[in-house]
Amino acid sequence: MDLDPVFLSRVQFAWVIAWHILLPAFTVGLAAFIAVLEGLNFFTGRQVYLRISMFWIKIFSISFGMGVVTGIVMPFQFGTNWSRYADATANVLSPLFAYEGLTAFFLEAAFLGVLLFGRKLVPRWAHFVAALMVALGTLFSSFWILSANSWMQTPAGYEIIDGRFFPTDWLQVVFNPSFPFRLAHTVVAFFITTGFVVMGVGAYLMRRDRFAEEGRVMLSMTLWLLTVLVPLQIFIGDQHGLNTREHQPAKLAAIEARWETGRRVPITLFAIPDEKAETNYFSIDVPLLGSLILTHEIDGEVKGLKDFPVDQRPPVAIPFFAFRIMVGCGLVMLAVVLLGGWLRWRDRPGLVHRALKTVAMVMTLIACASAFGYVMAVMQLPAKITQFFLSLSHNADVILMMINVLLLVLGC
Repeated sequence: MDLDPVFLSRVQFAWVIAWHILLPAFTVGLAAFIAVLEGLNFFTGRQVYLRISMFWIKIFSISFGMGVVTGIVMPFQFGTNWSRYADATANVLSPLFAYEGLTAFFLEAAFLGVLLFGRKLVPRWAHFVAALMVALGTLFSSFWILSANSWMQTPAGYEIIDGRFFPTDWLQVVFNPSFPFRLAHTVVAFFITTGFVVMGVGAYLMRRDRFAEEGRVMLSMTLWLLTVLVPLQIFIGDQHGLNTREHQPAKLAAIEARWETGRRVPITLFAIPDEKAETNYFSIDVPLLGSLILTHEIDGEVKGLKDFPVDQRPPVAIPFFAFRIMVGCGLVMLAVVLLGGWLRWRDRPGLVHRALKTVAMVMTLIACASAFGYVMAVMQLPAKITQFFLSLSHNADVILMMINVLLLVLGC
């Protein structure tokens, strides 16, 4: 592996943005949750909502501040790490980032102080409005950042003059082909992330029998929310996949490690992709399911990576494993939500109390799976592990036995 400047720049940027995205993923949803709590307290007068809101506002202020600090670094990295790219796309991307500042940052700067310090200084309705404006500001921020991110992947409404991008239609730039799907998918993911964090805290409080009323309200509110959002997220993800197939077929082929174009293709549950040999090792496939999921037709055609020049193909191992980790975590979340709904429907308080510990453990597993999946992707561990096992044996049964032994040793 050559430590060339491009690779080092990618590692540095990935490290910063990986830490940064954890904070908006939490604070965007938390701002909306606080606004709902403030509204419930304003209209019902129940003090439990006030106590929960005051608790989460403290956590929100710290997370929001850290999100700003880590986010400030990234615009500088655009100029230092990707100077040629920043110069070529400045006429399109710079206004999009500026719009975020003019809408989201100004709105949040105006009302965040009222939310944090103005509870006793302004009327109750004004404090509720401040919470709404902060939540709206976080959504504005998501809107503009995801618009810029989507334009980088599915550019539209531009022309190239002397090697530079110039906008020709701002509506096409902002609402580029992948933007609506990416915005919906990401914002719902933010709300789900916050929901599981709040649910985990509520479960912890109930298990400890401390602030049990607050914990019960948190658990109940977020469980109802997640019962709707988790299935909705699966549907949005499916629609996003159809959009990716239409506008980014090479990316979809990499996600599925699909090398040959074909119809009635299987879905690959697991494999070890080899980009040099243009094949997969130890593949576990389910017949026909690939075409059905990716095209919604049994006989649907899915393009393979061999249809694209080698220098225009995305990396395969990183998106292949990252996508499966993401889907696996999503299915675990769905199982937790369904379990919670079933226990509530059956009205089994004893089982609910015992399940709280399971819920907390599942949340930890989801966090560990996501973090380890990211480390695997960035550090190219899949390729290294593959090379190690293949150096010991080329027999599939022996390989699987060694993997099982390794997992047992690790305690999995």
